[in-house]
Amino acid sequence: MKEEYYKTKDSVEEYIRLAKEVNGGELIEKFKEFLPSDSTLLEIGTGPGTDWNILNKDYKVTGSDNSNEFLKHLISSYPSGRFLDLDAVTLNTDEKYNGIYSNKVMHHLKDSELKNSIKRQHDILKSGGIICHSFWKGEGSEIFKGLFVNYHTKKSLRDFFEDYFEILLIMNYTEFEEADSLLLIGKKK
Repeated sequence: MKEEYYKTKDSVEEYIRLAKEVNGGELIEKFKEFLPSDSTLLEIGTGPGTDWNILNKDYKVTGSDNSNEFLKHLISSYPSGRFLDLDAVTLNTDEKYNGIYSNKVMHHLKDSELKNSIKRQHDILKSGGIICHSFWKGEGSEIFKGLFVNYHTKKSLRDFFEDYFEILLIMNYTEFEEADSLLLIGKKK
Protein backbone atom coordinates (compact mmCIF):
# COMPACT_ATOMS: atom_id res chain seq x y z
CA MET A 1 0.00 0.00 0.00
CA LYS A 2 2.11 2.85 -1.27
CA GLU A 3 -0.63 5.48 -1.43
CA GLU A 4 -0.09 8.66 0.54
CA TYR A 5 -3.55 9.31 2.04
CA TYR A 6 -2.84 7.61 5.37
CA LYS A 7 0.75 8.86 5.46
CA THR A 8 0.23 12.56 6.24
CA LYS A 9 -0.74 14.12 9.57
CA ASP A 10 -3.65 16.02 7.98
CA SER A 11 -5.11 12.95 6.26
CA VAL A 12 -4.82 10.84 9.42
CA GLU A 13 -6.55 13.55 11.47
CA GLU A 14 -9.27 13.78 8.80
CA TYR A 15 -9.76 10.00 8.80
CA ILE A 16 -9.99 9.89 12.59
CA ARG A 17 -12.70 12.60 12.50
CA LEU A 18 -14.66 10.91 9.70
CA ALA A 19 -14.47 7.42 11.22
CA LYS A 20 -15.05 8.30 14.87
CA GLU A 21 -18.54 6.77 14.91
CA VAL A 22 -17.54 3.66 12.94
CA ASN A 23 -16.23 0.49 14.55
CA GLY A 24 -16.14 -3.23 13.91
CA GLY A 25 -17.98 -4.23 17.08
CA GLU A 26 -20.49 -6.36 15.14
CA LEU A 27 -17.67 -8.10 13.24
CA ILE A 28 -15.69 -8.68 16.41
CA GLU A 29 -18.70 -10.35 18.05
CA LYS A 30 -18.80 -12.82 15.11
CA PHE A 31 -15.02 -13.32 15.36
CA LYS A 32 -15.32 -14.13 19.08
CA GLU A 33 -17.48 -17.15 18.14
CA PHE A 34 -14.39 -18.69 16.52
CA LEU A 35 -11.35 -17.36 18.43
CA PRO A 36 -11.13 -18.07 22.18
CA SER A 37 -10.47 -15.28 24.67
CA ASP A 38 -6.85 -14.60 25.63
CA SER A 39 -5.63 -15.72 22.20
CA THR A 40 -2.76 -13.82 20.60
CA LEU A 41 -4.03 -11.65 17.78
CA LEU A 42 -2.48 -9.47 15.09
CA GLU A 43 -4.60 -6.62 13.80
CA ILE A 44 -3.55 -5.54 10.30
CA GLY A 45 -4.15 -1.85 9.61
CA THR A 46 -5.00 -0.69 13.13
CA GLY A 47 -5.53 2.90 11.97
CA PRO A 48 -6.91 5.08 14.79
CA GLY A 49 -7.19 2.07 17.14
CA THR A 50 -10.96 1.89 17.48
CA ASP A 51 -11.20 -1.86 16.81
CA TRP A 52 -7.88 -2.51 18.58
CA ASN A 53 -9.42 -1.06 21.73
CA ILE A 54 -12.44 -3.40 21.45
CA LEU A 55 -10.30 -6.46 20.60
CA ASN A 56 -7.90 -5.68 23.46
CA LYS A 57 -10.65 -6.41 26.00
CA ASP A 58 -10.67 -10.12 25.04
CA TYR A 59 -7.36 -10.80 23.29
CA LYS A 60 -3.61 -10.22 23.55
CA VAL A 61 -3.56 -7.85 20.58
CA THR A 62 -0.61 -6.58 18.62
CA GLY A 63 -1.69 -3.69 16.44
CA SER A 64 0.04 -2.85 13.19
CA ASP A 65 0.01 -0.19 10.53
CA ASN A 66 2.20 0.93 7.66
CA SER A 67 1.61 4.61 8.39
CA ASN A 68 4.04 6.37 10.71
CA GLU A 69 1.33 8.95 11.44
CA PHE A 70 -1.13 6.28 12.58
CA LEU A 71 1.60 4.57 14.61
CA LYS A 72 2.39 7.87 16.37
CA HIS A 73 -1.32 8.32 17.13
CA LEU A 74 -1.64 4.74 18.43
CA ILE A 75 1.41 4.94 20.69
CA SER A 76 0.20 8.28 22.06
CA SER A 77 -3.41 7.08 22.57
CA TYR A 78 -2.58 3.61 23.91
CA PRO A 79 0.84 3.86 25.61
CA SER A 80 0.60 0.34 27.07
CA GLY A 81 -0.30 -1.16 23.67
CA ARG A 82 2.01 -3.04 21.34
CA PHE A 83 2.20 -1.76 17.75
CA LEU A 84 4.33 -2.82 14.79
CA ASP A 85 5.16 -1.09 11.52
CA LEU A 86 3.92 -3.76 9.12
CA ASP A 87 2.94 -3.75 5.47
CA ALA A 88 -0.24 -5.79 4.86
CA VAL A 89 1.40 -7.69 2.00
CA THR A 90 4.75 -8.74 3.45
CA LEU A 91 3.80 -8.90 7.16
CA ASN A 92 7.47 -8.94 7.99
CA THR A 93 7.44 -10.43 11.50
CA ASP A 94 8.83 -13.61 13.03
CA GLU A 95 6.01 -13.80 15.57
CA LYS A 96 3.20 -16.35 15.38
CA TYR A 97 -0.43 -15.60 16.30
CA ASN A 98 -3.64 -17.48 17.07
CA GLY A 99 -5.64 -14.99 15.02
CA ILE A 100 -5.40 -12.19 12.46
CA TYR A 101 -8.01 -9.45 12.09
CA SER A 102 -8.52 -6.56 9.69
CA ASN A 103 -11.46 -4.26 9.08
CA LYS A 104 -11.61 -2.81 5.55
CA VAL A 105 -7.85 -2.99 5.01
CA MET A 106 -7.23 -5.88 2.62
CA HIS A 107 -9.36 -4.25 -0.10
CA HIS A 108 -6.50 -1.79 -0.65
CA LEU A 109 -4.45 -4.67 -2.08
CA LYS A 110 -4.28 -5.56 -5.75
CA ASP A 111 -5.05 -9.21 -6.52
CA SER A 112 -1.39 -10.29 -6.60
CA GLU A 113 -0.72 -8.45 -3.32
CA LEU A 114 -3.75 -10.06 -1.67
CA LYS A 115 -2.51 -13.52 -2.73
CA ASN A 116 0.90 -12.77 -1.19
CA SER A 117 -0.70 -11.44 2.00
CA ILE A 118 -2.89 -14.53 2.37
CA LYS A 119 0.12 -16.82 2.02
CA ARG A 120 2.04 -14.73 4.55
CA GLN A 121 -0.91 -14.75 6.98
CA HIS A 122 -0.95 -18.54 6.72
CA ASP A 123 2.78 -18.56 7.56
CA ILE A 124 2.49 -16.41 10.70
CA LEU A 125 -0.59 -18.15 12.13
CA LYS A 126 -0.25 -20.96 14.63
CA SER A 127 -1.84 -24.30 13.79
CA GLY A 128 -5.63 -23.91 13.60
CA GLY A 129 -5.31 -20.11 13.60
CA ILE A 130 -8.33 -17.98 12.68
CA ILE A 131 -8.54 -15.02 10.29
CA CYS A 132 -11.28 -12.39 10.18
CA HIS A 133 -11.34 -9.80 7.40
CA SER A 134 -13.96 -7.39 6.07
CA PHE A 135 -14.17 -6.12 2.49
CA TRP A 136 -16.31 -3.79 0.41
CA LYS A 137 -18.68 -5.88 -1.69
CA GLY A 138 -18.78 -5.43 -5.45
CA GLU A 139 -16.77 -5.96 -8.59
CA GLY A 140 -13.82 -4.16 -10.13
CA SER A 141 -11.65 -1.53 -8.51
CA GLU A 142 -11.33 2.25 -8.26
CA ILE A 143 -9.15 4.97 -6.83
CA PHE A 144 -10.83 6.72 -3.89
CA LYS A 145 -9.05 9.68 -2.21
CA GLY A 146 -5.89 8.51 -3.92
CA LEU A 147 -6.23 4.99 -2.51
CA PHE A 148 -6.71 1.82 -4.52
CA VAL A 149 -9.94 0.00 -3.58
CA ASN A 150 -10.49 -3.55 -4.82
CA TYR A 151 -14.07 -4.81 -4.49
CA HIS A 152 -14.87 -8.48 -3.82
CA THR A 153 -17.67 -11.00 -4.06
CA LYS A 154 -18.21 -14.13 -1.98
CA LYS A 155 -16.88 -16.16 -4.91
CA SER A 156 -13.75 -14.05 -5.37
CA LEU A 157 -12.95 -14.29 -1.65
CA ARG A 158 -13.39 -18.07 -1.72
CA ASP A 159 -11.08 -18.26 -4.73
CA PHE A 160 -8.41 -16.18 -2.96
CA PHE A 161 -8.54 -17.83 0.47
CA GLU A 162 -9.60 -21.47 0.07
CA ASP A 163 -6.14 -22.86 -0.78
CA TYR A 164 -4.84 -21.79 2.63
CA PHE A 165 -7.94 -21.50 4.82
CA GLU A 166 -11.07 -23.49 5.53
CA ILE A 167 -13.84 -20.92 5.05
CA LEU A 168 -15.91 -20.90 8.23
CA LEU A 169 -18.11 -17.93 7.34
CA ILE A 170 -18.68 -15.50 4.50
CA MET A 171 -21.59 -13.16 5.07
CA ASN A 172 -22.99 -9.90 3.79
CA TYR A 173 -23.42 -7.07 6.24
CA THR A 174 -24.34 -3.41 6.08
CA GLU A 175 -21.88 -0.65 6.88
CA PHE A 176 -23.41 2.32 5.04
CA GLU A 177 -25.78 0.83 2.46
CA GLU A 178 -27.71 -2.45 2.47
CA ALA A 179 -25.31 -5.43 2.13
CA ASP A 180 -22.39 -3.23 0.97
CA SER A 181 -19.78 -5.30 2.82
CA LEU A 182 -18.52 -8.85 3.26
CA LEU A 183 -17.08 -10.56 6.32
CA LEU A 184 -14.81 -13.59 5.91
CA ILE A 185 -13.71 -15.84 8.76
CA GLY A 186 -11.40 -18.76 8.05
CA LYS A 187 -9.29 -21.39 9.78
CA LYS A 188 -5.71 -22.21 8.78
CA LYS A 189 -5.47 -25.48 6.86
